[in-house]
Amino acid sequence: MKVFDLSCERGHAFEGWFASAEAFDEQIARSLVHCPVCESAKVRRTPSAPRLNLSNAPEARPSQPVAKAPGAQTTAMPTDTQLRALWLEAARHLVRNTEDVGERFAEEARRIHYQEAPERGIRGVTTAEQRAELADEGIDVFSFPIPAAAEEPLQ
Repeated sequence: MKVFDLSCERGHAFEGWFASAEAFDEQIARSLVHCPVCESAKVRRTPSAPRLNLSNAPEARPSQPVAKAPGAQTTAMPTDTQLRALWLEAARHLVRNTEDVGERFAEEARRIHYQEAPERGIRGVTTAEQRAELADEGIDVFSFPIPAAAEEPLQ
């Protein structure tokens, strides 16, 4: 099994597991490899360190970077993989706990703000102009791109 570090045209980094380097090349040629964040099929391998499974002995495990605020306890910083997993879980949480109103987002946000519709979490699509208009009306919104993979379990 080969594990490759990959990146899409938008710079989203992720891992791909393939039977061989040839299997990777074949799947790329057939546009079968997609970014789990934006679904782009323009994917490339990125430089990566070799993955060695030496043992479970503590001296064989790489140490993680450590961050320490003045007066705080020392804590291990999450790895890039852990951060991506946390981000994906946040996206899945948003999908599970909000209603997708699609292109009607700005209209529905106004209805909720002016108490013309029940208060609830919504998600959808707006233009930059619509977001600016909502902000002018005192309606707080934020952008959080949700990958299609957030709605499905990953391998």
